[in-house]
Amino acid sequence: MLSNSFPGFPPHALREYAMVADGARAALIGPGGDVVWMCAPQWQDDAVFSGLLGGPGTFAVTPTDPHNVWGGQYEDGTLIWVSRWVTGSGIIECREALAYPGDPTRAVLLRRIRAVRGQATVRVTLDARANFGKHKMTRLSCEDGLWTASSADLRIRLGGAAGAKAGAGGLEVVLELAEGEHHDLVLEISNRELPAEPAQAAQAWSATENAWHSAVPRLDNTISPDDCRQSYAVLRGMTGVGGAMVAASTMGLPERAGQKRNYDYRYAWIRDQCFVGQSVAACEMFPLLDDAVGFVSARLLTDGPEMKPAYTTEGGRVPDEWDVGLPGYPGGSAKAGNWVNNQFQLDAFGESLLLFAAAAENDRLNFEHWKAAEICADAIMARWQEPDAGMWELDNRRWAHSRLICAAGLRAIGRNAPPQQGATWTSQADALFTDVAKDCLHSSGRWQRAPGDDRVDASLLLPVIRGALPADDPRSVATLKAIRDDLAHDGYLYRFRQDGRPLEESEGAFLLCGFDMAMALHQSGETTEAARWFERNRAACGSPGLFTEEYDIEQRQLRGNFPQAFVHAALLETSRRLADPPPPWRGLNSEQ
Repeated sequence: MLSNSFPGFPPHALREYAMVADGARAALIGPGGDVVWMCAPQWQDDAVFSGLLGGPGTFAVTPTDPHNVWGGQYEDGTLIWVSRWVTGSGIIECREALAYPGDPTRAVLLRRIRAVRGQATVRVTLDARANFGKHKMTRLSCEDGLWTASSADLRIRLGGAAGAKAGAGGLEVVLELAEGEHHDLVLEISNRELPAEPAQAAQAWSATENAWHSAVPRLDNTISPDDCRQSYAVLRGMTGVGGAMVAASTMGLPERAGQKRNYDYRYAWIRDQCFVGQSVAACEMFPLLDDAVGFVSARLLTDGPEMKPAYTTEGGRVPDEWDVGLPGYPGGSAKAGNWVNNQFQLDAFGESLLLFAAAAENDRLNFEHWKAAEICADAIMARWQEPDAGMWELDNRRWAHSRLICAAGLRAIGRNAPPQQGATWTSQADALFTDVAKDCLHSSGRWQRAPGDDRVDASLLLPVIRGALPADDPRSVATLKAIRDDLAHDGYLYRFRQDGRPLEESEGAFLLCGFDMAMALHQSGETTEAARWFERNRAACGSPGLFTEEYDIEQRQLRGNFPQAFVHAALLETSRRLADPPPPWRGLNSEQ
């Protein structure tokens, strides 16, 4: 078992970490100026900095004065993070970014130290260790002020640390800056030979700033433009050049301490990709929509009805779980890979049709995309009677949500199809809907989770939001009331009751569901209550404004992998939809 070689950087609560990302990878930065997590060269590759999971390896810029107060913020609409320390003698800032847009084969991490007030004295430490910390840096040498090294198959180059000393713990140097001065560090890591010309700080910063300002829209058509720009930047930073978006940048962060719910989310989930596409389509911001449509279409064209729930960012198979040999984040474990390959998730096909419909409504669906939509609709009709793992990836059942969201998808794409094809898809949606009504309609008139399971489930908000049936249908009204009565607590929403314990004792509140509740209430005309839910859930983030999957409302802590893309997508869509009056319904009539 490996141990952290820098005990000066103990793990922190997730709310204190910031993330920088470039589409191909991300780095998490702690309050001590330590990079605690980065996989290289890409998302699903092994970590080179693994302190988040108790492993060795870090790249730290830390004030030498131990008495300091940390803070920070993102520059508006970017993933450029500025750490700020107030010490006994002054104020120090460190501007941080991965050069954007990222090169899939080479990470370029930029760090600009600034003495804002008084003299700045900082210690810089680099200890890059490939394969989750298994390999120390070797072949260290310095020429013309540039340090180079290797770690397993990774090549490493550091600029801006000419005076560093090499030791057992890597490189270390103390820098002193006079008030008003700044100093640049540029770290390059690749599994290929590095370019002969090293990355230049000034040019890299300028290109990164310009790229972010071009990539992130103003989003003034939402009720919370600042938060929406930040969420859009997170989604943009987690989406690569091939269109794939990772679900989260991390692995092994526990949803509940010691409960073995520690997953690896550094892969592209079809459902999550569809959530993002529909979110940005609502905002009429199309680059991320095009990315989602392109990636999901390619998977359907390749795999058809055997489409997997998740893929690597290159469209490959997600590796099976394996233990990387680290202690893990407190309360969690350190397993890479994911067992999602063994699952069938019917709702991913319904979400795919909803994604294609959103693209078609904005005239962004080409011939190949339409072919993928037809394959998707055929797959639903071939497999809709099979039990599936459902939205929450549980045991195989005939989940009500899965079938209803497929009905919503068939209706949505049918509205954008030629008349005969559209009528066929609408008729198929009716058949699915009738089937769900036979075995998942509770005696009280609401939907229940599955045949033989009469509990209510927060996922049942989504079919109404997406148009499987109208918001004023008695079943919709009864389901919304039951979810509020049984699963809501203190302005947050839980997925379902797992057992007889109080909700907060079994898991955290699910932020995606909280934003869905806000949209469902708005759709039902309860606009004031919808705004309350939106405000409550958008506050459930860390100081950098990043969200995880779950929120512990008792301890006010983030739970699960970090940051969780679909929560940022939900904030974005909710903020957009609440900016308009409730829309007129165009789904089924309430007599069906």
